[in-house]
Amino acid sequence: MEDTIIPMLLKASGGVGLLLLGIIVMTDGLHMLVGDTLKSVLMRFTKSPLTGALTGTIITAILQSSTVTTVTAVGFVGAGLMTFPEALGIIFGANIGTTVTGWMVALLGFKFHISTFAFPLVLIGSTLKLVFKGKVGAFGYAIGGFGLIFVGLTLLQEGMSGFGGIITPDSFPPDTWMGRIELMVLGILATLITHSSSAGVATVLAMLFSEAINFEQAAALVIGMDMGTTVTALMVSIGGSVNVRRTGFSHVFYNLLAGIMALFLITPFIYIWERLAPGSLLPNAEIALVAFHTFFNLLSVLIILPFTYQFARLIEKIIPSKEPQFTEKLDKKLLDDPSIALEVARISAQNEAVALFGHINFLLSDPKYGQKADLVLLQSSLD
Repeated sequence: MEDTIIPMLLKASGGVGLLLLGIIVMTDGLHMLVGDTLKSVLMRFTKSPLTGALTGTIITAILQSSTVTTVTAVGFVGAGLMTFPEALGIIFGANIGTTVTGWMVALLGFKFHISTFAFPLVLIGSTLKLVFKGKVGAFGYAIGGFGLIFVGLTLLQEGMSGFGGIITPDSFPPDTWMGRIELMVLGILATLITHSSSAGVATVLAMLFSEAINFEQAAALVIGMDMGTTVTALMVSIGGSVNVRRTGFSHVFYNLLAGIMALFLITPFIYIWERLAPGSLLPNAEIALVAFHTFFNLLSVLIILPFTYQFARLIEKIIPSKEPQFTEKLDKKLLDDPSIALEVARISAQNEAVALFGHINFLLSDPKYGQKADLVLLQSSLD
């Protein structure tokens, strides 16, 4: 028995590794291909929390990375190019956009079995990347990553098939409230280890396909994985500017509320599905799971969007700005995007110069243009 289990375990773990690698490679390729253009689109079409949610959803679905979308939104807020409520809309939408990966895996990996074409895609993609530069090379990188995802998924499925009868739903916490909470925590821990909820969701789909877990257990795991992504964002925001900290905390707070709501939605979702299509849940468990993932994220956004400005004011009260007025937008993390970092520095210097000249006019008794400035804040920012 051990001679069989160990090779299957190695194959399954290798499949998870290839899944992670494929997601990373595909995301990087897509970012190189259309990243700058999508940033411009993000800034141009985000005029309110609603439009921010729509653009955040679309861009995250294209880039396959909520992290890229969120970091870009933080940069725009820091540069004064976008308000905090607008950025919140983008973050809300990014949660919906991440569910596209699950649909891609469930439809192409389990229903259409695209794994037959995965190896040629890896060859074509790597060849394009090696031979060409620029957009063509980036396209090849994305195609290669796409193929790797399904190579990894195939290995993961083959590895999981070897555990038939060994790993069953009874191996996991039962479908009780406490069991769902335990599975949710397990999902959070899994995301903290892999730093990718998309890879986690794909793994859960493979476990569900091999009947290692049931639908209720899979749903609780996916909820935890959604919440786990915010812990990473919170850790990244530690030591950042006030806008970065507010964004990280709001991401955690929002996903925590959405996750709690989702736990209560598992049973009603199953009931409604069975009422609309009796007996179809088990044969289509993978589709039902990604549908549930999209459903609770979409519902959460629809509930929070009308209260975005109130939510933003709450976060601003919880995390007030204690930084110098003219340098509060400066953050070393923005150096990852030189164009945004330069714009932040320009705006900060411009505001400081305006305040300084206004103070000079105040000292010259100019009632029209003179305005007293806090020289202590100015001095601390200059230091």
